[in-house]
Amino acid sequence: MDLHLADKTVIVTGAGSNIGRDIAHSFASEKANVVIAEWDEPQGKKVAKEIMDRGGKALFVQTDVANNEQVTLMAQKAIAEFGTIDILINNVGWGVDQLFMQETREKWKKMVDINFWGVINCTRAVLDQMIEQKSGSVVTIGSDAGRMGEYYEAVYSGCKGGVIALTKALAREVGKMGIRLNVVCPGATVPESKDAVGEKSLWNEMFDVFTPEIQVKAAKAYPLRKLGKPQDIANAVLFIASERAGHITGQTLSVSGGYTMM
Repeated sequence: MDLHLADKTVIVTGAGSNIGRDIAHSFASEKANVVIAEWDEPQGKKVAKEIMDRGGKALFVQTDVANNEQVTLMAQKAIAEFGTIDILINNVGWGVDQLFMQETREKWKKMVDINFWGVINCTRAVLDQMIEQKSGSVVTIGSDAGRMGEYYEAVYSGCKGGVIALTKALAREVGKMGIRLNVVCPGATVPESKDAVGEKSLWNEMFDVFTPEIQVKAAKAYPLRKLGKPQDIANAVLFIASERAGHITGQTLSVSGGYTMM
């Protein structure tokens, strides 16, 4: 299926590692212009180079999504380089599992800043351009934790639930301007290898936890009896971001092997 993504300009936040990396490569394979909005400079530049070495078009912009000034500048650079912003993928996320009563306020603030304010900042930064051109698609990577509430993930679940509600409200607000907003919720999604993540990625701390034995055990909680791969998420994101899904907005799609069904 031709997704009609050629020459579209897409911003992917957190495109240096794991899910974001596969999303960026997948858009590039469809001949889209890809903006790598990543705070890990070496990893962001690495992914941009990977895309360009394969004949694609990519621009790396070092971006902390919790910093609104950086986000605004990133959007301006995307427009200066490619002339437009057609698609935004709010991929960045952060959280470390821990009981609510054992977490610090500093950790709560960091989760809210990245997982919720980051989505607000990036979405606001692209809407003026999308409203002007009367078209645009925003896909936010949520989490099944935001749909059901997950043990050890109270504040993280709250942030992800918040972006689902935010997406629905904005879809109602800007739909008449030709702009669609949707959420894709992964379950546990394990990188293919250590090469697929940067040194600053949380996964560097989690590889020792998600051993092959633990992955087999965890997969039993999923009806399909397997954990997700980054490409599983990327496939869904590309479709729902494209005009092939042009009559879909304000929706939340779980891509989690059936972990939640709602």
